[in-house]
Amino acid sequence: MKRMLAWLYAPLVFAGFIGAGVWWMSAGPASASGLLGVFGAALGVSFLAEWCLPYEPGWNRSQGDRLRDSLHALVNESLNALGLLALPGLVALLAHDGLWPQGWPLWGQLLLAIVIADCGITLAHYASHRLAWLWRLHAVHHSVQRMYGFNGLLKHPLHQLIEASAGLLPLVLLGIPLPVAQLLALAIAVQLLLQHSNVDMRLGPLRWIFAWAPVHRFHHMKYGRAGDVNFGLFFNLWDWLLGTAFYRDDYCMRQGDLGIGSRADYPVDYWPQLLEPFKAQRYGAEPVVPEQLRRRVRPASEA
Repeated sequence: MKRMLAWLYAPLVFAGFIGAGVWWMSAGPASASGLLGVFGAALGVSFLAEWCLPYEPGWNRSQGDRLRDSLHALVNESLNALGLLALPGLVALLAHDGLWPQGWPLWGQLLLAIVIADCGITLAHYASHRLAWLWRLHAVHHSVQRMYGFNGLLKHPLHQLIEASAGLLPLVLLGIPLPVAQLLALAIAVQLLLQHSNVDMRLGPLRWIFAWAPVHRFHHMKYGRAGDVNFGLFFNLWDWLLGTAFYRDDYCMRQGDLGIGSRADYPVDYWPQLLEPFKAQRYGAEPVVPEQLRRRVRPASEA
């Protein structure tokens, strides 16, 4: 039974909860309140699966981070809600009439929105590992010492705003309807649960397509530039194009592999994390990269 759950978990959660959201928005007058219930159910399933089928049992134990993670989730999801409230005004102000395919079925419009947003968010994520001022904000997300579903919502609010803008602005210019944007917010929330999950899921060939936890864990390695891989939010396509796709099935991420290796003193509480990007940065030596995780990084002269 557990073996079957390991293979079916990610596809069923992804298709099931996002599909439930599409059904809800298609069944009658569009109401975002039901989408909150869908996400609440997805969150419950995520936590239950992590306890029943953990990838790393130690990651299920609190490291004094539950209140901090809850605050990050509350603040960032509230910002998302405010963004959705402002969306109709932004579309009316910035959109070019007739560009959005209003005649497509709702699921097709959502898929288009996911692909466009995924490209923008992935490029912003990639830039956050290349530009020092963006990295300071993004480092909050990389400071985690364990991976479980809630980690996807652990971001500095300013970095959340930058990533969201990179993903949403092209959609605003195209004139995305509010119900599609609400479904996109649900899809992103469900995907973040899967991407940072502590479930011991099996993906098979799907690992080359979807940026779920077995792939994304390598992005959270503490070994410096070795973790500059797998930037995609939904899909690995962008990483194949950027040359940053990486996966090893012979290495298991465990306790002690995650975090910012050169910042063992990175703050762990909520308010200090919000202030840290604006302080002088103090980096130590990078830990040695395990042999199985080494990959050739193309020098700038070859770019």
